[in-house]
Amino acid sequence: MKTYQYLTDGILESYLLGLVSEEQQKDVDHLLETDPELQLQLSDLEQDLEDHFMRHAVPPPPAVRNAVLERISEGEIQKRPREQQSYQRPNFTEGPPRSDYVNVEVDDTHIRVHKYWRPAFIAVFVLSKVFLIAGLYYYFKADSMAAEIARLKAAAEQTSTMSGNRTTPVNP
Repeated sequence: MKTYQYLTDGILESYLLGLVSEEQQKDVDHLLETDPELQLQLSDLEQDLEDHFMRHAVPPPPAVRNAVLERISEGEIQKRPREQQSYQRPNFTEGPPRSDYVNVEVDDTHIRVHKYWRPAFIAVFVLSKVFLIAGLYYYFKADSMAAEIARLKAAAEQTSTMSGNRTTPVNP
């Protein structure tokens, strides 16, 4: 019954991720020693989690790799001896950061975009300037046409008022 509960409640997943309490951890460790089926389930689950994490892994920026390789070559980071390479559960308690982690600062301040964005941006920029020039041209053309129409109307009114002052009829 307890094995079934561990399989269905997600306690094994939490155990693998290091999210269980100490009491549950001791309980799972004891069950793993006595139950080969649970050991098999745990190894399958561990393989599934590893496959999932490998499929969805995000590669670090190149600067991180260079910084780590530089620290390895300087001798700051060394491989542990074989007897010390046992699996250690992560400790999620509050406290100062562990010195096991490499503090990496990225010096790259440039934003990297796909190579097709540059010509697209240039095309949009050029088109915006073309439309700006065309808009200004047609605005000033319409403005001069309006001034021309006003001038012609004034001239037409002036000629009509001059022809109205005549006393001789044009058509008898």
